[in-house]
Order: sequence, then C-alpha cells, then structure tokens
Amino acid sequence: MSWTDERVETLKKMWGEGQSASQIAKELGGVTRNAVIGKVHRLGLSNRATSGAAAAKPEAKPKPEAKPKAPPKPEKPEMRTEAAAPPRSNLPARKQIIPAGQPLPPQPSANEISPEALAKVNEVEKKAKKIGLMDLTERTCKWPVGDPATEDFWFCGLPVKQGKPYCEAHVGVAFQPMSARRDRRR
Repeated sequence: MSWTDERVETLKKMWGEGQSASQIAKELGGVTRNAVIGKVHRLGLSNRATSGAAAAKPEAKPKPEAKPKAPPKPEKPEMRTEAAAPPRSNLPARKQIIPAGQPLPPQPSANEISPEALAKVNEVEKKAKKIGLMDLTERTCKWPVGDPATEDFWFCGLPVKQGKPYCEAHVGVAFQPMSARRDRRR
C-alpha cells in the first residue's frame, strides 16, 4: 500500500473530523491503525482538539486543480558512523581519577597483602603489556588495573601461571593461603 495524494487527503479530512486511527484505517483499507498514526505524525497532524468542537464544522478550503505528481521518494535512513576506539595497548601511564562524590573502588588494604607480593606486583605492572578487554586470551593475565570507568583502565597481559587466570605476581596477591590471611587479621 502506498500513500497516494487521494489517500493522504482522505486521511487529513477524517483526522480533522475527529475520526480515530482505527476508523481511518478501515475506511482506507489495506493499511493498519499504526500506519495511520505514523502518517499523521509525519504530516504533523497529531495536535488535534479532543473536544467535539473540532468535529463540529471543519473549514472547507477550495482545492486547486491538482496536477498528477510523481510518487514521493522514500526517505533514506540517516547513516551514522562512529569512529572506532583506538587500541587500548597504547594507553598513557596509569592515573587514578575518582570523580568528586564517588566512593573509592574496593582495594585490598596493606595489611592483607604481604610486602613482598606488593613489591612484586608493582614491578610486574611496570612491565605489563597494558592490554584491553578484547585482547585477552587464555594465555594472558586478566588482572584488571585502574578504574573501568576511565580510559586509563587496562589488563596486565603478561603470560599466565599454569592453570590460573593471572601471571605469577598477581597469583601471589589473588590466591593466598588461608593461614596467612588469618594471621594478618590478628
């Protein structure tokens, strides 16, 4: 079904008389109520009075002789392209930026991590590959570094320890023996 000039004029007339979209669709035939509503909005007819005054007596305007027009060209959808994000491997040095009023992300306290493990992690993070999420594999360390809400977020990316998701240094922080954790809490 196409919207010919006659069908559009019938739609405008019936809409101006206060007919419902269902009634208009039934009168036009071959068109749904939703199609009528869509056309009404595209024509800018959607602001009609809800009272009976609008349906009482619409003004009759003399119609000029209509020349046969070529069917309107279908509207082309607007194509938008977004620039691809740059690869995460070329990230600048790590910065911790917390917006005002935001709570700090949970971080292990110095009491929970042994000083040796902390020193090892600091050294490893200087050598880290600093890869993005899409670059992770089963062979790369998945230890997150930084705040995921910022552009300075990255993953370690060094080779993993056998059977673990992290490199040797990050395994030392993530997987600690139960007794060592219990002793530090006391």
